[in-house]
Amino acid sequence: MIGWKQRAFFVMGLSLLIAILVWSQMGIYLAHALFGVNLQVNFFKFCISLFREGSFYYFLIIIVLNTLIVYTVLITLIKTVQQYFLLGRFRKKILSLRNTELTGILNQEFERENEDIMVINHKQLLAFTVGFRRPYIVLSSSLIEILEDHELKAVVEHETFHQKNYDSLKVFVLLLISQTLWYIPLTKWSYQNYKIISELLADEYAIQRMGSELSLGSTLLKLVKNCFSENSTPILVHFSDGSVNYRLQQLVDPKKTIPVRMEARLIVISVYILILLMSMIMLAVT
Repeated sequence: MIGWKQRAFFVMGLSLLIAILVWSQMGIYLAHALFGVNLQVNFFKFCISLFREGSFYYFLIIIVLNTLIVYTVLITLIKTVQQYFLLGRFRKKILSLRNTELTGILNQEFERENEDIMVINHKQLLAFTVGFRRPYIVLSSSLIEILEDHELKAVVEHETFHQKNYDSLKVFVLLLISQTLWYIPLTKWSYQNYKIISELLADEYAIQRMGSELSLGSTLLKLVKNCFSENSTPILVHFSDGSVNYRLQQLVDPKKTIPVRMEARLIVISVYILILLMSMIMLAVT
């Protein structure tokens, strides 16, 4: 579990580091452009010296930089506000489908003092964690019907990890970074890999709590079988982006290492763009 925690920390930290680096540099530029703050920065001095003030390339860089910053700021604001309203609408939808009786039974059965499990009446097989400040677990009545008691407990323990780890918030932050800084490929890589790693961590947590991998394994196999049956309905139990393949592999052979691969091409492109972006910013503020 320690290994996956370290990977999760690295992936999350890499994306945040890139975002802080880019956004802070954009903040420096905006402070200079809007308030006339004179910031003496010598970073990338060599790159800056390649451009002569008043030249065609100088004005081209200013135009590109202004466009990029405006785009980044607007997309960040739009995505944040959009998520806020979507989350509000989603909560209302969930509350309208709430099964009060089953919700009370499950919270009592699993001794949830905060009553943070909600059961909804739905024909699809659903199990997910939602919310940023106070995340809670949502289970569908159809899912509860097909699972044995020990399998349901494994699902609850899995989602409890996401809840305690605030994975809903973390995934949203990584998604926001990958969408606003799409021109830096490592941000998308971090978002995709964190989702997979968080699922593996949640599985390991559930296995520890259950005492073995049998309950979780039978649950995954049952849901996969249902997914590919003739009369299957959509399933939302963290099966996206192929994470189920890694989860099954980890259950079959826990000692086998699942690589979190970082392609050299992504590193080169990302570093090149970061250098180019910061060079343009330094040029504009000097």
